[in-house]
Amino acid sequence: MEWSDMDELDPIELPIEGELDLHTFRPQDVKDLVPDYLAACRQKGIYRVRIIHGKGTGALRETVHAILRRLPEVASFSLAGEFSGSWGATVVVLKPPSEGRAPGAPNFPEFP
Repeated sequence: MEWSDMDELDPIELPIEGELDLHTFRPQDVKDLVPDYLAACRQKGIYRVRIIHGKGTGALRETVHAILRRLPEVASFSLAGEFSGSWGATVVVLKPPSEGRAPGAPNFPEFP
Protein backbone atom coordinates (compact mmCIF):
# COMPACT_ATOMS: atom_id res chain seq x y z
CA MET A 1 0.00 0.00 0.00
CA GLU A 2 1.29 3.44 -0.89
CA TRP A 3 0.84 6.69 1.05
CA SER A 4 -1.47 7.99 -1.68
CA ASP A 5 -3.85 5.13 -0.84
CA MET A 6 -4.05 6.22 2.81
CA ASP A 7 -6.65 8.91 2.04
CA GLU A 8 -9.05 6.25 0.85
CA LEU A 9 -9.01 4.22 4.07
CA ASP A 10 -11.83 4.41 6.58
CA PRO A 11 -11.30 6.93 9.37
CA ILE A 12 -9.74 5.60 12.56
CA GLU A 13 -11.73 6.17 15.72
CA LEU A 14 -9.63 7.73 18.47
CA PRO A 15 -10.26 7.02 22.12
CA ILE A 16 -11.46 10.24 23.76
CA GLU A 17 -9.61 10.22 27.07
CA GLY A 18 -8.16 13.72 27.37
CA GLU A 19 -4.82 13.11 25.69
CA LEU A 20 -4.03 13.56 22.00
CA ASP A 21 -0.61 12.45 20.70
CA LEU A 22 0.05 14.14 17.37
CA HIS A 23 3.15 12.06 16.58
CA THR A 24 1.11 9.57 14.56
CA PHE A 25 -0.67 12.16 12.39
CA ARG A 26 0.34 14.02 9.27
CA PRO A 27 0.93 17.76 9.86
CA GLN A 28 -1.80 18.70 7.37
CA ASP A 29 -4.35 16.76 9.46
CA VAL A 30 -3.71 18.73 12.66
CA LYS A 31 -5.83 21.77 11.71
CA ASP A 32 -8.99 19.65 11.63
CA LEU A 33 -7.97 17.02 14.16
CA VAL A 34 -7.31 19.33 17.14
CA PRO A 35 -10.68 21.17 17.06
CA ASP A 36 -12.57 17.92 16.43
CA TYR A 37 -10.82 16.14 19.30
CA LEU A 38 -11.44 19.03 21.71
CA ALA A 39 -15.12 19.10 20.73
CA ALA A 40 -15.37 15.37 21.42
CA CYS A 41 -13.72 15.87 24.80
CA ARG A 42 -16.24 18.56 25.73
CA GLN A 43 -19.09 16.26 24.72
CA LYS A 44 -17.71 13.62 27.10
CA GLY A 45 -17.29 16.13 29.94
CA ILE A 46 -13.48 16.23 29.68
CA TYR A 47 -12.37 19.84 30.13
CA ARG A 48 -8.64 19.42 30.62
CA VAL A 49 -6.74 17.96 27.67
CA ARG A 50 -3.07 17.30 27.02
CA ILE A 51 -1.91 17.63 23.42
CA ILE A 52 1.47 16.03 22.73
CA HIS A 53 3.18 17.78 19.83
CA GLY A 54 6.80 16.92 20.57
CA LYS A 55 9.73 19.22 21.11
CA GLY A 56 11.39 19.23 17.67
CA THR A 57 11.71 22.60 15.94
CA GLY A 58 8.58 24.02 17.55
CA ALA A 59 6.67 24.35 14.28
CA LEU A 60 3.95 21.88 15.28
CA ARG A 61 3.68 23.46 18.73
CA GLU A 62 3.15 26.87 17.12
CA THR A 63 0.52 25.42 14.77
CA VAL A 64 -1.33 23.88 17.74
CA HIS A 65 -1.14 27.13 19.72
CA ALA A 66 -2.42 29.15 16.73
CA ILE A 67 -5.39 26.77 16.45
CA LEU A 68 -6.10 27.02 20.19
CA ARG A 69 -6.02 30.84 20.10
CA ARG A 70 -8.85 30.83 17.54
CA LEU A 71 -11.16 28.41 19.34
CA PRO A 72 -13.78 30.13 21.52
CA GLU A 73 -14.25 26.97 23.60
CA VAL A 74 -10.65 27.15 24.87
CA ALA A 75 -10.50 28.86 28.29
CA SER A 76 -6.69 28.71 28.48
CA PHE A 77 -3.65 26.71 27.46
CA SER A 78 -0.02 26.46 28.50
CA LEU A 79 2.98 24.24 28.09
CA ALA A 80 2.79 21.12 30.21
CA GLY A 81 4.64 20.78 33.48
CA GLU A 82 8.08 19.25 33.81
CA PHE A 83 6.74 15.72 34.34
CA SER A 84 3.95 15.89 31.74
CA GLY A 85 5.97 16.65 28.65
CA SER A 86 7.38 20.09 29.37
CA TRP A 87 7.58 22.11 26.14
CA GLY A 88 6.74 18.94 24.13
CA ALA A 89 3.09 19.07 25.23
CA THR A 90 0.38 21.65 25.79
CA VAL A 91 -2.33 21.46 28.45
CA VAL A 92 -5.66 22.91 27.34
CA VAL A 93 -8.50 23.94 29.65
CA LEU A 94 -11.86 23.93 27.88
CA LYS A 95 -14.96 25.90 28.75
CA PRO A 96 -17.93 23.75 29.69
CA PRO A 97 -20.75 23.85 27.13
CA SER A 98 -22.92 26.92 27.69
CA GLU A 99 -26.12 24.90 27.58
CA GLY A 100 -25.34 23.07 30.79
CA ARG A 101 -22.86 20.47 31.88
CA ALA A 102 -22.38 17.09 30.34
CA PRO A 103 -24.00 14.26 32.28
CA GLY A 104 -22.11 13.47 35.45
CA ALA A 105 -19.36 15.50 37.04
CA PRO A 106 -16.79 17.19 34.79
CA ASN A 107 -13.59 15.23 34.37
CA PHE A 108 -10.41 17.18 35.12
CA PRO A 109 -7.52 14.72 34.76
CA GLU A 110 -4.44 15.83 36.65
CA PHE A 111 -1.28 16.61 34.68
CA PRO A 112 1.55 17.58 37.03
